[in-house]
Amino acid sequence: METAAPPRVQALADAGVPHLPTQYIQPPDLRADPSHWPRSLSLSLSLPVVDLSAAATTTDAVRRACADWGAFHVVNHGVPPGLLDAIRGAGLAFFRAPMAEKLRFGCDPARGAATEGYGSRMLANDDSVLDWRDYFDHHTLPESRRDPARWPDFVPGYRDTVVEYSNNMKALAERLLCIISESLNLPPSYLQEAVGEAYQNITISYYSPCPQPDLALGLQSHSDFGVITLLIQDDVGGLEVLKDGMWIPVPPLPDAILVILSDQTEIMTNGKYKSVVHRAVVNAKHARLSVATFYDPPKSQKICAAPQLVSKDYPQKYRDVIYGDYVSSWYKKGPEGKRNIDTLLIEQ
Repeated sequence: METAAPPRVQALADAGVPHLPTQYIQPPDLRADPSHWPRSLSLSLSLPVVDLSAAATTTDAVRRACADWGAFHVVNHGVPPGLLDAIRGAGLAFFRAPMAEKLRFGCDPARGAATEGYGSRMLANDDSVLDWRDYFDHHTLPESRRDPARWPDFVPGYRDTVVEYSNNMKALAERLLCIISESLNLPPSYLQEAVGEAYQNITISYYSPCPQPDLALGLQSHSDFGVITLLIQDDVGGLEVLKDGMWIPVPPLPDAILVILSDQTEIMTNGKYKSVVHRAVVNAKHARLSVATFYDPPKSQKICAAPQLVSKDYPQKYRDVIYGDYVSSWYKKGPEGKRNIDTLLIEQ
């Protein structure tokens, strides 16, 4: 059990706290402003949807989505809808279980930030504002990192579901990296080879109803630090992406998978494709569940711009970086948009 950690968010919500505890109150300039939503929706700004079965148009559609948004939904992606339902159902069964059962699989703070297991805070920084979220993080790839004994044993089929989901997400991520490579006129295998042996984590997040949702965030504004994230939501919604200075809601799309470009992809594509800044908002009435699959390089991997994308007219935008150093820097600084990748910018 985490001795220094605050109470689980779900425990606070279940206890019916009438006011948000101080450590969850976001600074005024970082809070969500629901009054902006009608404006963004009236502008018809919505995330692109790419049909992976439409071979003739897929590459162009991915190119536009990566350049304009840094995120897009995919449909006809080959992952069985029943498996999407199964992983959501397994996560929901875990979070609905008695607290004593869940705490048997709690994160071990002695192992550092973002360790595998059931937790509520990702950062080691004690004075950081906390997200209104609990999560269960699974280490799933390479297979040598899989330790099902650290995953819940009281939900029927849980461990088998996680393994099957992991394998399907790996195949989809590899397929998408090939398409993204081709969209930049790179060899299809370029990005996959640049990543090296992929490290995959699957994080199931649970956002409890919040007594003062206008003061809190389920997940603070950030860009993911790896290569690509594959996300599914339930039907509640709450995800937003930053587009042209405006927060755009991303409503759930049945059986679709959301593709989020991360910082290492922006570095490898020399800034031609951007990692998208996103956040999760909360509400007062409904719990929300999402499942994020992170596809990242090994900590020892050196990440640099593709030489084919560097020229006199388009010089290298970011310094090369060892991925493990990048991750350590992110956890020390915390989220806050894209300030971590911005430290690698090369002055032109």
